[in-house]
Amino acid sequence: MQSTLTRILITAALVWALPAQAAETYTLDPMHTTVNWSINHFGFSNPSGKFVKVEGTLTLDEAKPENSKVSATIQLANLVTGLDKLDEHLKSPDFFDAAQFPTATFVSDKVKVGANNTAKVHGMLTLHGVAKPVVLDVALNKIGENMMKKKTAGFSMTTSLKRSDFGMDKYLPGLGDDVKIEIESEANLNAAEPAAK
Repeated sequence: MQSTLTRILITAALVWALPAQAAETYTLDPMHTTVNWSINHFGFSNPSGKFVKVEGTLTLDEAKPENSKVSATIQLANLVTGLDKLDEHLKSPDFFDAAQFPTATFVSDKVKVGANNTAKVHGMLTLHGVAKPVVLDVALNKIGENMMKKKTAGFSMTTSLKRSDFGMDKYLPGLGDDVKIEIESEANLNAAEPAAK
């Protein structure tokens, strides 16, 4: 009787442990993660730029993707438009004020799974000293082994925000308030954590 009860308790413990084991921790690949943005310039054009230093982690639950989480930090000084003077202006107090606010962060708090490997990832974006909710439209491109024999997950994401919501209202309304954002990212499974089978 005691051995039967012991087996039942062990089985129950293993069943309860399975959801935690299903999730795997990934690190964003800085070589293959960029945040691209575009904004309307007085109605004449839609110039763009990108942030090229993004760090973060992804907890990916393939069995229950709604349990997945992501957190990312963007180094605002690593802004690239291809024009040095414009880069410096964007990093100045007129816009990002990168000296006072060197990073932007995004921390997810909910994942709503859609069809065809898509999801809406809700979270808080902290930018220019202001925290606001943001929703990312996410498409899972692929999960598999990359050329370096690492398990990798690749995503494409889009969102939009109003820069005035984050206290960046210089040159409104001529310079657009709406900022379109496109994110391309790859994340690699942490080396210390074996891939789930």
